[in-house]
Amino acid sequence: MSGNVSIAEVPAVRQRLNLLRETLADIEDHYTTSKDEDARVGHKSGDSSFFGYKTHIAMSDERIITAAVVTSGEKGDGPQLESLVEQSRSNGMEVDTVIGDTAYSGIENLRLAEDEKNGFELISKLHPVISNGFRKEEDKFGFNKDAGMFVCPAGHMAIRKARQGKKDGKSNQTWTYYFDIDKCKICSRREGCYKEGTKSKTYSVPIKAGEQERLMAFQKTPEFKVKARERYKIEAKNAELKHVYGYDRAESYGLYSMQLQGAVTIFAANIKRILKLI
Repeated sequence: MSGNVSIAEVPAVRQRLNLLRETLADIEDHYTTSKDEDARVGHKSGDSSFFGYKTHIAMSDERIITAAVVTSGEKGDGPQLESLVEQSRSNGMEVDTVIGDTAYSGIENLRLAEDEKNGFELISKLHPVISNGFRKEEDKFGFNKDAGMFVCPAGHMAIRKARQGKKDGKSNQTWTYYFDIDKCKICSRREGCYKEGTKSKTYSVPIKAGEQERLMAFQKTPEFKVKARERYKIEAKNAELKHVYGYDRAESYGLYSMQLQGAVTIFAANIKRILKLI
């Protein structure tokens, strides 16, 4: 027995034992949570995930929640906007401005906002991919308007371009610019730009719809920038629901149970806020 204890104290062995304990704990937790057939894996960021549900909320300037949609964890935020607006209006709100993050600036939401009958002012920045192309700002290729072609950081101009993507109106098509691969192979700046052995070198940019062009112009105005600063309120409300009202964990299994929990939690939060305003 003493021999086993001494072996367990060896750093390399102890590290593997700890890994084994963590793995067993993860398996046990997954076995418990996987009983919920409605829950799904969602992602908070590229390297952070969770298993459960998402609650999408709309809120007034007075920080009263006016609408909520509970979905499984993998659902995106943008597609819920129409329902949130409709719920808010059904609950007596006059919706003339909507403030949200980049998730709400999809082409379908832009068209919803421009609807003549039920439209509203949308304060949501376009995703950087739409605004700047598929590369980081510092790596962005320059555009030669006279030639109608992009020029790489080393000064080489694209030799041709092609339009790619579906013509379904739901997602952006792209212009893909092709560069002379023979020049790329001997370029002094090829490191990090050209991968040895590849048969082509391209640079792609989304083809912006009219609604996206108008939003790009609008988001440069002082009015847009002032209103966009108000978005922090929704994040603060989400934090309040989780940390003050215990809404960071589902109390039962199933989407319906989560909707009930959400309704009760939001009702309590709204009552508290209304009493404070009074």
